[in-house]
Amino acid sequence: MFEACCGIAEHVRQAGGTFIVNDRADVALLSGASGVHLGQDDLPVELARRVLAAGQRVGLSTHTRAQFEQAQASSADYIAFGPIFRTTTKERPDAVVGLERLREMRGLARKPLVAIGGITLDNAPSVIEAGADSVAVIHGLLAAQDTGAQARKFLQALR
Repeated sequence: MFEACCGIAEHVRQAGGTFIVNDRADVALLSGASGVHLGQDDLPVELARRVLAAGQRVGLSTHTRAQFEQAQASSADYIAFGPIFRTTTKERPDAVVGLERLREMRGLARKPLVAIGGITLDNAPSVIEAGADSVAVIHGLLAAQDTGAQARKFLQALR
């Protein structure tokens, strides 16, 4: 995992993009990633900050209004909310929150809001219309034979 992250971080940096490592602040630091994305059961945001270098970002997944409000009070750089749609990426996913709850969180958000969970090429535009600043995509990219081409399709769909 570490060596793959180092390679990805370098390619993404050369392309001018942002690479966020899931769950592992130590791997984010040592690989030169742009930051780390944490779940509710991972290292707390403030402790992850101690591991990371200055300028590296920390994002946090939330699934309820209470978690969202706690994330607002933290030093997280962005807040992910979801799953917006049914997801197959997690073995035991949280309950689907849907677009209405996303709109509700948009009204509360003082930080960038990232929609997460079940995002596809077909539903990504509706997520942005509901108030997300961006989307997090896993299966929608990794299931494609050509992830680069699929990423370009997502970017085009979200323009």
